[in-house]
Amino acid sequence: MKKTFNIKTLGCKVNQYESEAIEELFKKRGFEKKEENADIYVINTCTVTNMSDRKSRQTISKARKENKDAVIAVIGCYSQVKADEVKKIDGVDIILGSRNKEEVVDLCENFIKNNEKMEDVEEFSIGEAIEDLEISNQADMTRAYIKIQDGCNMYCSYCLIPYARGNIASRDLVSIIDEAKRLRDNGYKEIVLTGIHVASYGKDFDLDISLIDVIEHIAKIDGIERIRLSSMEPRHIDREFLKRMKDTKKACDHFHLSLQSGSDDVLKLMNRKYTTKVFKEKVDLIREYFPNAGLTTDIIVGFPNESEKNHEETKNFVKDIKFSKTHLFKYSKRDGTKAASMKNQVDGNIKKRRSKELSEIEKEISHEFLDKQIGKTLSVLFETKTELDGYRSGYSTNYLRVHSKDRVEINEIKNVKITQRIDDYLIGDIVD
Repeated sequence: MKKTFNIKTLGCKVNQYESEAIEELFKKRGFEKKEENADIYVINTCTVTNMSDRKSRQTISKARKENKDAVIAVIGCYSQVKADEVKKIDGVDIILGSRNKEEVVDLCENFIKNNEKMEDVEEFSIGEAIEDLEISNQADMTRAYIKIQDGCNMYCSYCLIPYARGNIASRDLVSIIDEAKRLRDNGYKEIVLTGIHVASYGKDFDLDISLIDVIEHIAKIDGIERIRLSSMEPRHIDREFLKRMKDTKKACDHFHLSLQSGSDDVLKLMNRKYTTKVFKEKVDLIREYFPNAGLTTDIIVGFPNESEKNHEETKNFVKDIKFSKTHLFKYSKRDGTKAASMKNQVDGNIKKRRSKELSEIEKEISHEFLDKQIGKTLSVLFETKTELDGYRSGYSTNYLRVHSKDRVEINEIKNVKITQRIDDYLIGDIVD
């Protein structure tokens, strides 16, 4: 009888990618995936907020309750920075950090054979090299993620990720291209380049290679029709990058630029390496090369010392930039970061009120961007059926949800003329 496994994933797209790669490793060893009462549970944890820590602990406990005899392996960012906490959770058998996840299959097999726990968890050293994880098939059958780098050297004052993921480590370009070809062979048409700090790709190499080189090499692969980027810092956007990106004719006109605050005073406290002036210049440059670009962002509300004046500056800046989508997060104190010990922590009720104000602005400007698409023709990769009878749904290159009732197959790319907006999505007719 085959041994079974299940992987529970918390957090970001990088974690999701790593979990799917680990799933392939288990299957290659002859294990079978089982949703409940599995022999092995791997919990791939997150520690970006206090809530993430709590959810990680709850997921571990739930797995143990499902099968009291299962092997429980806890891996990832939470176990990297708080190994002692994880060690105290009842029923945990194996603990790994964030850069050695590929070892989890060997450790689980060893535990089954010899009942040997992985107990040396006092400290994890984060290696300089990126782990050997790659994927040929993913849960999403139209859009595939490729992890091209790990780690971050930025040390923003509110963030634990550099401590959880270590310094930047880039993946070998040949390995990336090989994985992209395998994904192409399995029918994927869109590749999303992801990592912890994607824009830093290649900065740890002796060779003169960067993110744009990865984009250009993948664009040469027949069958890959679209290339999308995960979050980038605005400082890494320049004219040469955008020109080369546009010249590939496959790069999506969607940019996720993490703003975090529209106040220069708060950006400085956050240890962000740009000003609002620089951010605006980069946005203007993007729109010069990609006039209909979708611009998404993240904003932290209620950062320590954020005054009403700072909050108003952020509101005005958001209105000025006119993002297509804004993700709002109330500041969460993280022990071990500089921001946690800052004076003038903002009251929770104030955070709630400021978040609501920004949310109302976000909804207004995102709908404004959607309304501007009416009459335009967008390239859409269709992904799924919708709750609307007979409709298919997919994403445009500028990352807008588009529905069409015209006959279309899943994983087809079609040009769609937009006819109307309904709430947060668009309706259109196929024109080719």
